[in-house]
Amino acid sequence: MPFAAALSEHPIPAVAVGEAAGQVLDAIGSGPTLASVFVTAPHTGALEDIAAALRDLLQPTCLFGATAVAVLGGTRGVESSPALAVWAGRFPGTVTPVHLTAGRTDDGWRIDGMPAATTARSLLLVADPFSFPVDGFLGSLTTTRPGLGVVGGMASAARGPGGNRLVLGGRVHHQGAVGALLDADVAGRTVVSQGCRPIGRPWTVTRSDGNVVLELGGRPALERVLTELDDLGSDDRALAARGLHVGIVAAEHELDFERGDFLVRGVVGIDREQGAVAVGDRVPVGATVQLHVRDASTAGEDLAHLLAGKAAAAALVFTCNGRGSAMFGNAHHDASVVADLLGPVPVAGMFCAGEIGPVAGHNAVHGFTASVALFEE
Repeated sequence: MPFAAALSEHPIPAVAVGEAAGQVLDAIGSGPTLASVFVTAPHTGALEDIAAALRDLLQPTCLFGATAVAVLGGTRGVESSPALAVWAGRFPGTVTPVHLTAGRTDDGWRIDGMPAATTARSLLLVADPFSFPVDGFLGSLTTTRPGLGVVGGMASAARGPGGNRLVLGGRVHHQGAVGALLDADVAGRTVVSQGCRPIGRPWTVTRSDGNVVLELGGRPALERVLTELDDLGSDDRALAARGLHVGIVAAEHELDFERGDFLVRGVVGIDREQGAVAVGDRVPVGATVQLHVRDASTAGEDLAHLLAGKAAAAALVFTCNGRGSAMFGNAHHDASVVADLLGPVPVAGMFCAGEIGPVAGHNAVHGFTASVALFEE
């Protein structure tokens, strides 16, 4: 098998690197095409040494990674304690390391570092949420790189600017985003589990203003929402009371809508006077929307449902830092589900402050989501 993954929970960084690198070398040898490393906050100060050691030991064509509040490897997730996860793969095609930086201009953000022309079909990306406008970058790709799928997540080890670290090659960066452009269509095989379940009926947006939905099906949006909630059973009504979400259909050409067809965003406010509902994203007129609810049971079932029947030789997992023990009562949930559905294949990843993955072919940033990149033999 041309893939390998390893997890070390040793508190001494040098020992953790030795354990993880040794397992990878035993499995596939040196010189993988791509390698990634994810470390928890206790290893942040040693990340330059960790990156340099992995580069020297593994000799990958491209090495990228980030600091995170938690990491996962195999069937385990590790939160709030020292841990280091390494993933590596060897496959044909070109892999291009990418370091993106962002600077403010009078017209908004200027993003530098994207190669001018490549044959890449996928971009694996980890970014610092405090210094890189991922939403804007993904939006720009719609015109500059149509068809390029993006998978990854936001570094999550720090709660403020300057605290996260990103790895590319043997270097450590404090800002921007890093990753790898791949010829392989990884994004097209990515499972994006938003952990939500649709309720009620779909409605067409007949009037809106940015992220504020004013009318659904010709009636005030709030009136439609309250009617939908009144028609729910007691269990779903209780879930909606804890957090209501709106699914925006990403592929309008479909006649029936299922999981994976919606881009899920939270309801962030209501205006009773206007009868309006504010959503955490722009909702254009003509879009189809449907209410969604989320809980631990729904989130676990959704990930299992989307992975069912999938086959892969390895997987990279970018899951939300709001999942794990906060949602499921244990840190291992997503790692265990992936292992149960895919079998004993190399799996590693990180818990993110925002996950990146395509929904119906559209790149987007998500919350409370597991974005799982599947690699073929």
